[in-house]
Amino acid sequence: MLRIEGLCASYGERLVLENLSIEVGKNEIVSLIGANGAGKSTVLKSIMGLLRPTSGSISFDGAEIGGRPVNNIVRSGISLCPEGRRVFGNMTIRENLEMGAYVRTGPVLSDIEHILELFPVLGERLNQPARVLSGGEQQMLAIGRALMARPRLLLLDEPSMGLAPIMVDRIFEVVKSIWSQGMSILLVEQNAAMALDICQRAYVIETGRIALQGNADELKANKMVSSVFLGRGE
Repeated sequence: MLRIEGLCASYGERLVLENLSIEVGKNEIVSLIGANGAGKSTVLKSIMGLLRPTSGSISFDGAEIGGRPVNNIVRSGISLCPEGRRVFGNMTIRENLEMGAYVRTGPVLSDIEHILELFPVLGERLNQPARVLSGGEQQMLAIGRALMARPRLLLLDEPSMGLAPIMVDRIFEVVKSIWSQGMSILLVEQNAAMALDICQRAYVIETGRIALQGNADELKANKMVSSVFLGRGE
């Protein structure tokens, strides 16, 4: 479904991604784990057209999308839930959800109802401004907004960031539920233990390069991953 080959990307003169290659298959959760500053979010920005790669290829369903405008990429079937949630605080929850469907035509009521089934707490406050929501509730809203575009590939950037453990568990339960309905997901996550528990395959990124890759169980058993990312000493 998604194939990235030899991707290089820079911020000014600073090279952030170097010859990076990853894949996400149909109905697959793939995790991208690594330390702060390793380049995880830059991968997602490059996919979404928020950052133009300096070289390499990004293809989706066999079509090259690298460097296309963001709205074009969303229309192709990819949606991003960004790091830090970035909901529109002065807009209502309903309006935030409607904004997620901006590339579509036609009614969105059934889509909103689906989001409220996933996150019932949002339905209780549908006409309230998003700024009154807790951090966990805002994360729910951000995921729901991304789903309003009806993507086939969902990019999740650090969905557990800053959340209480009970809310992290709830968010990851919903991610699994979304996946079970046929969604492909590329998950960027610092919480490596949670990421490896939920995904089929994963990549470890270090300073803009893929250092390790494999299925989740293989990486859990890897001594470097276990020590550095899972907090388990030898």
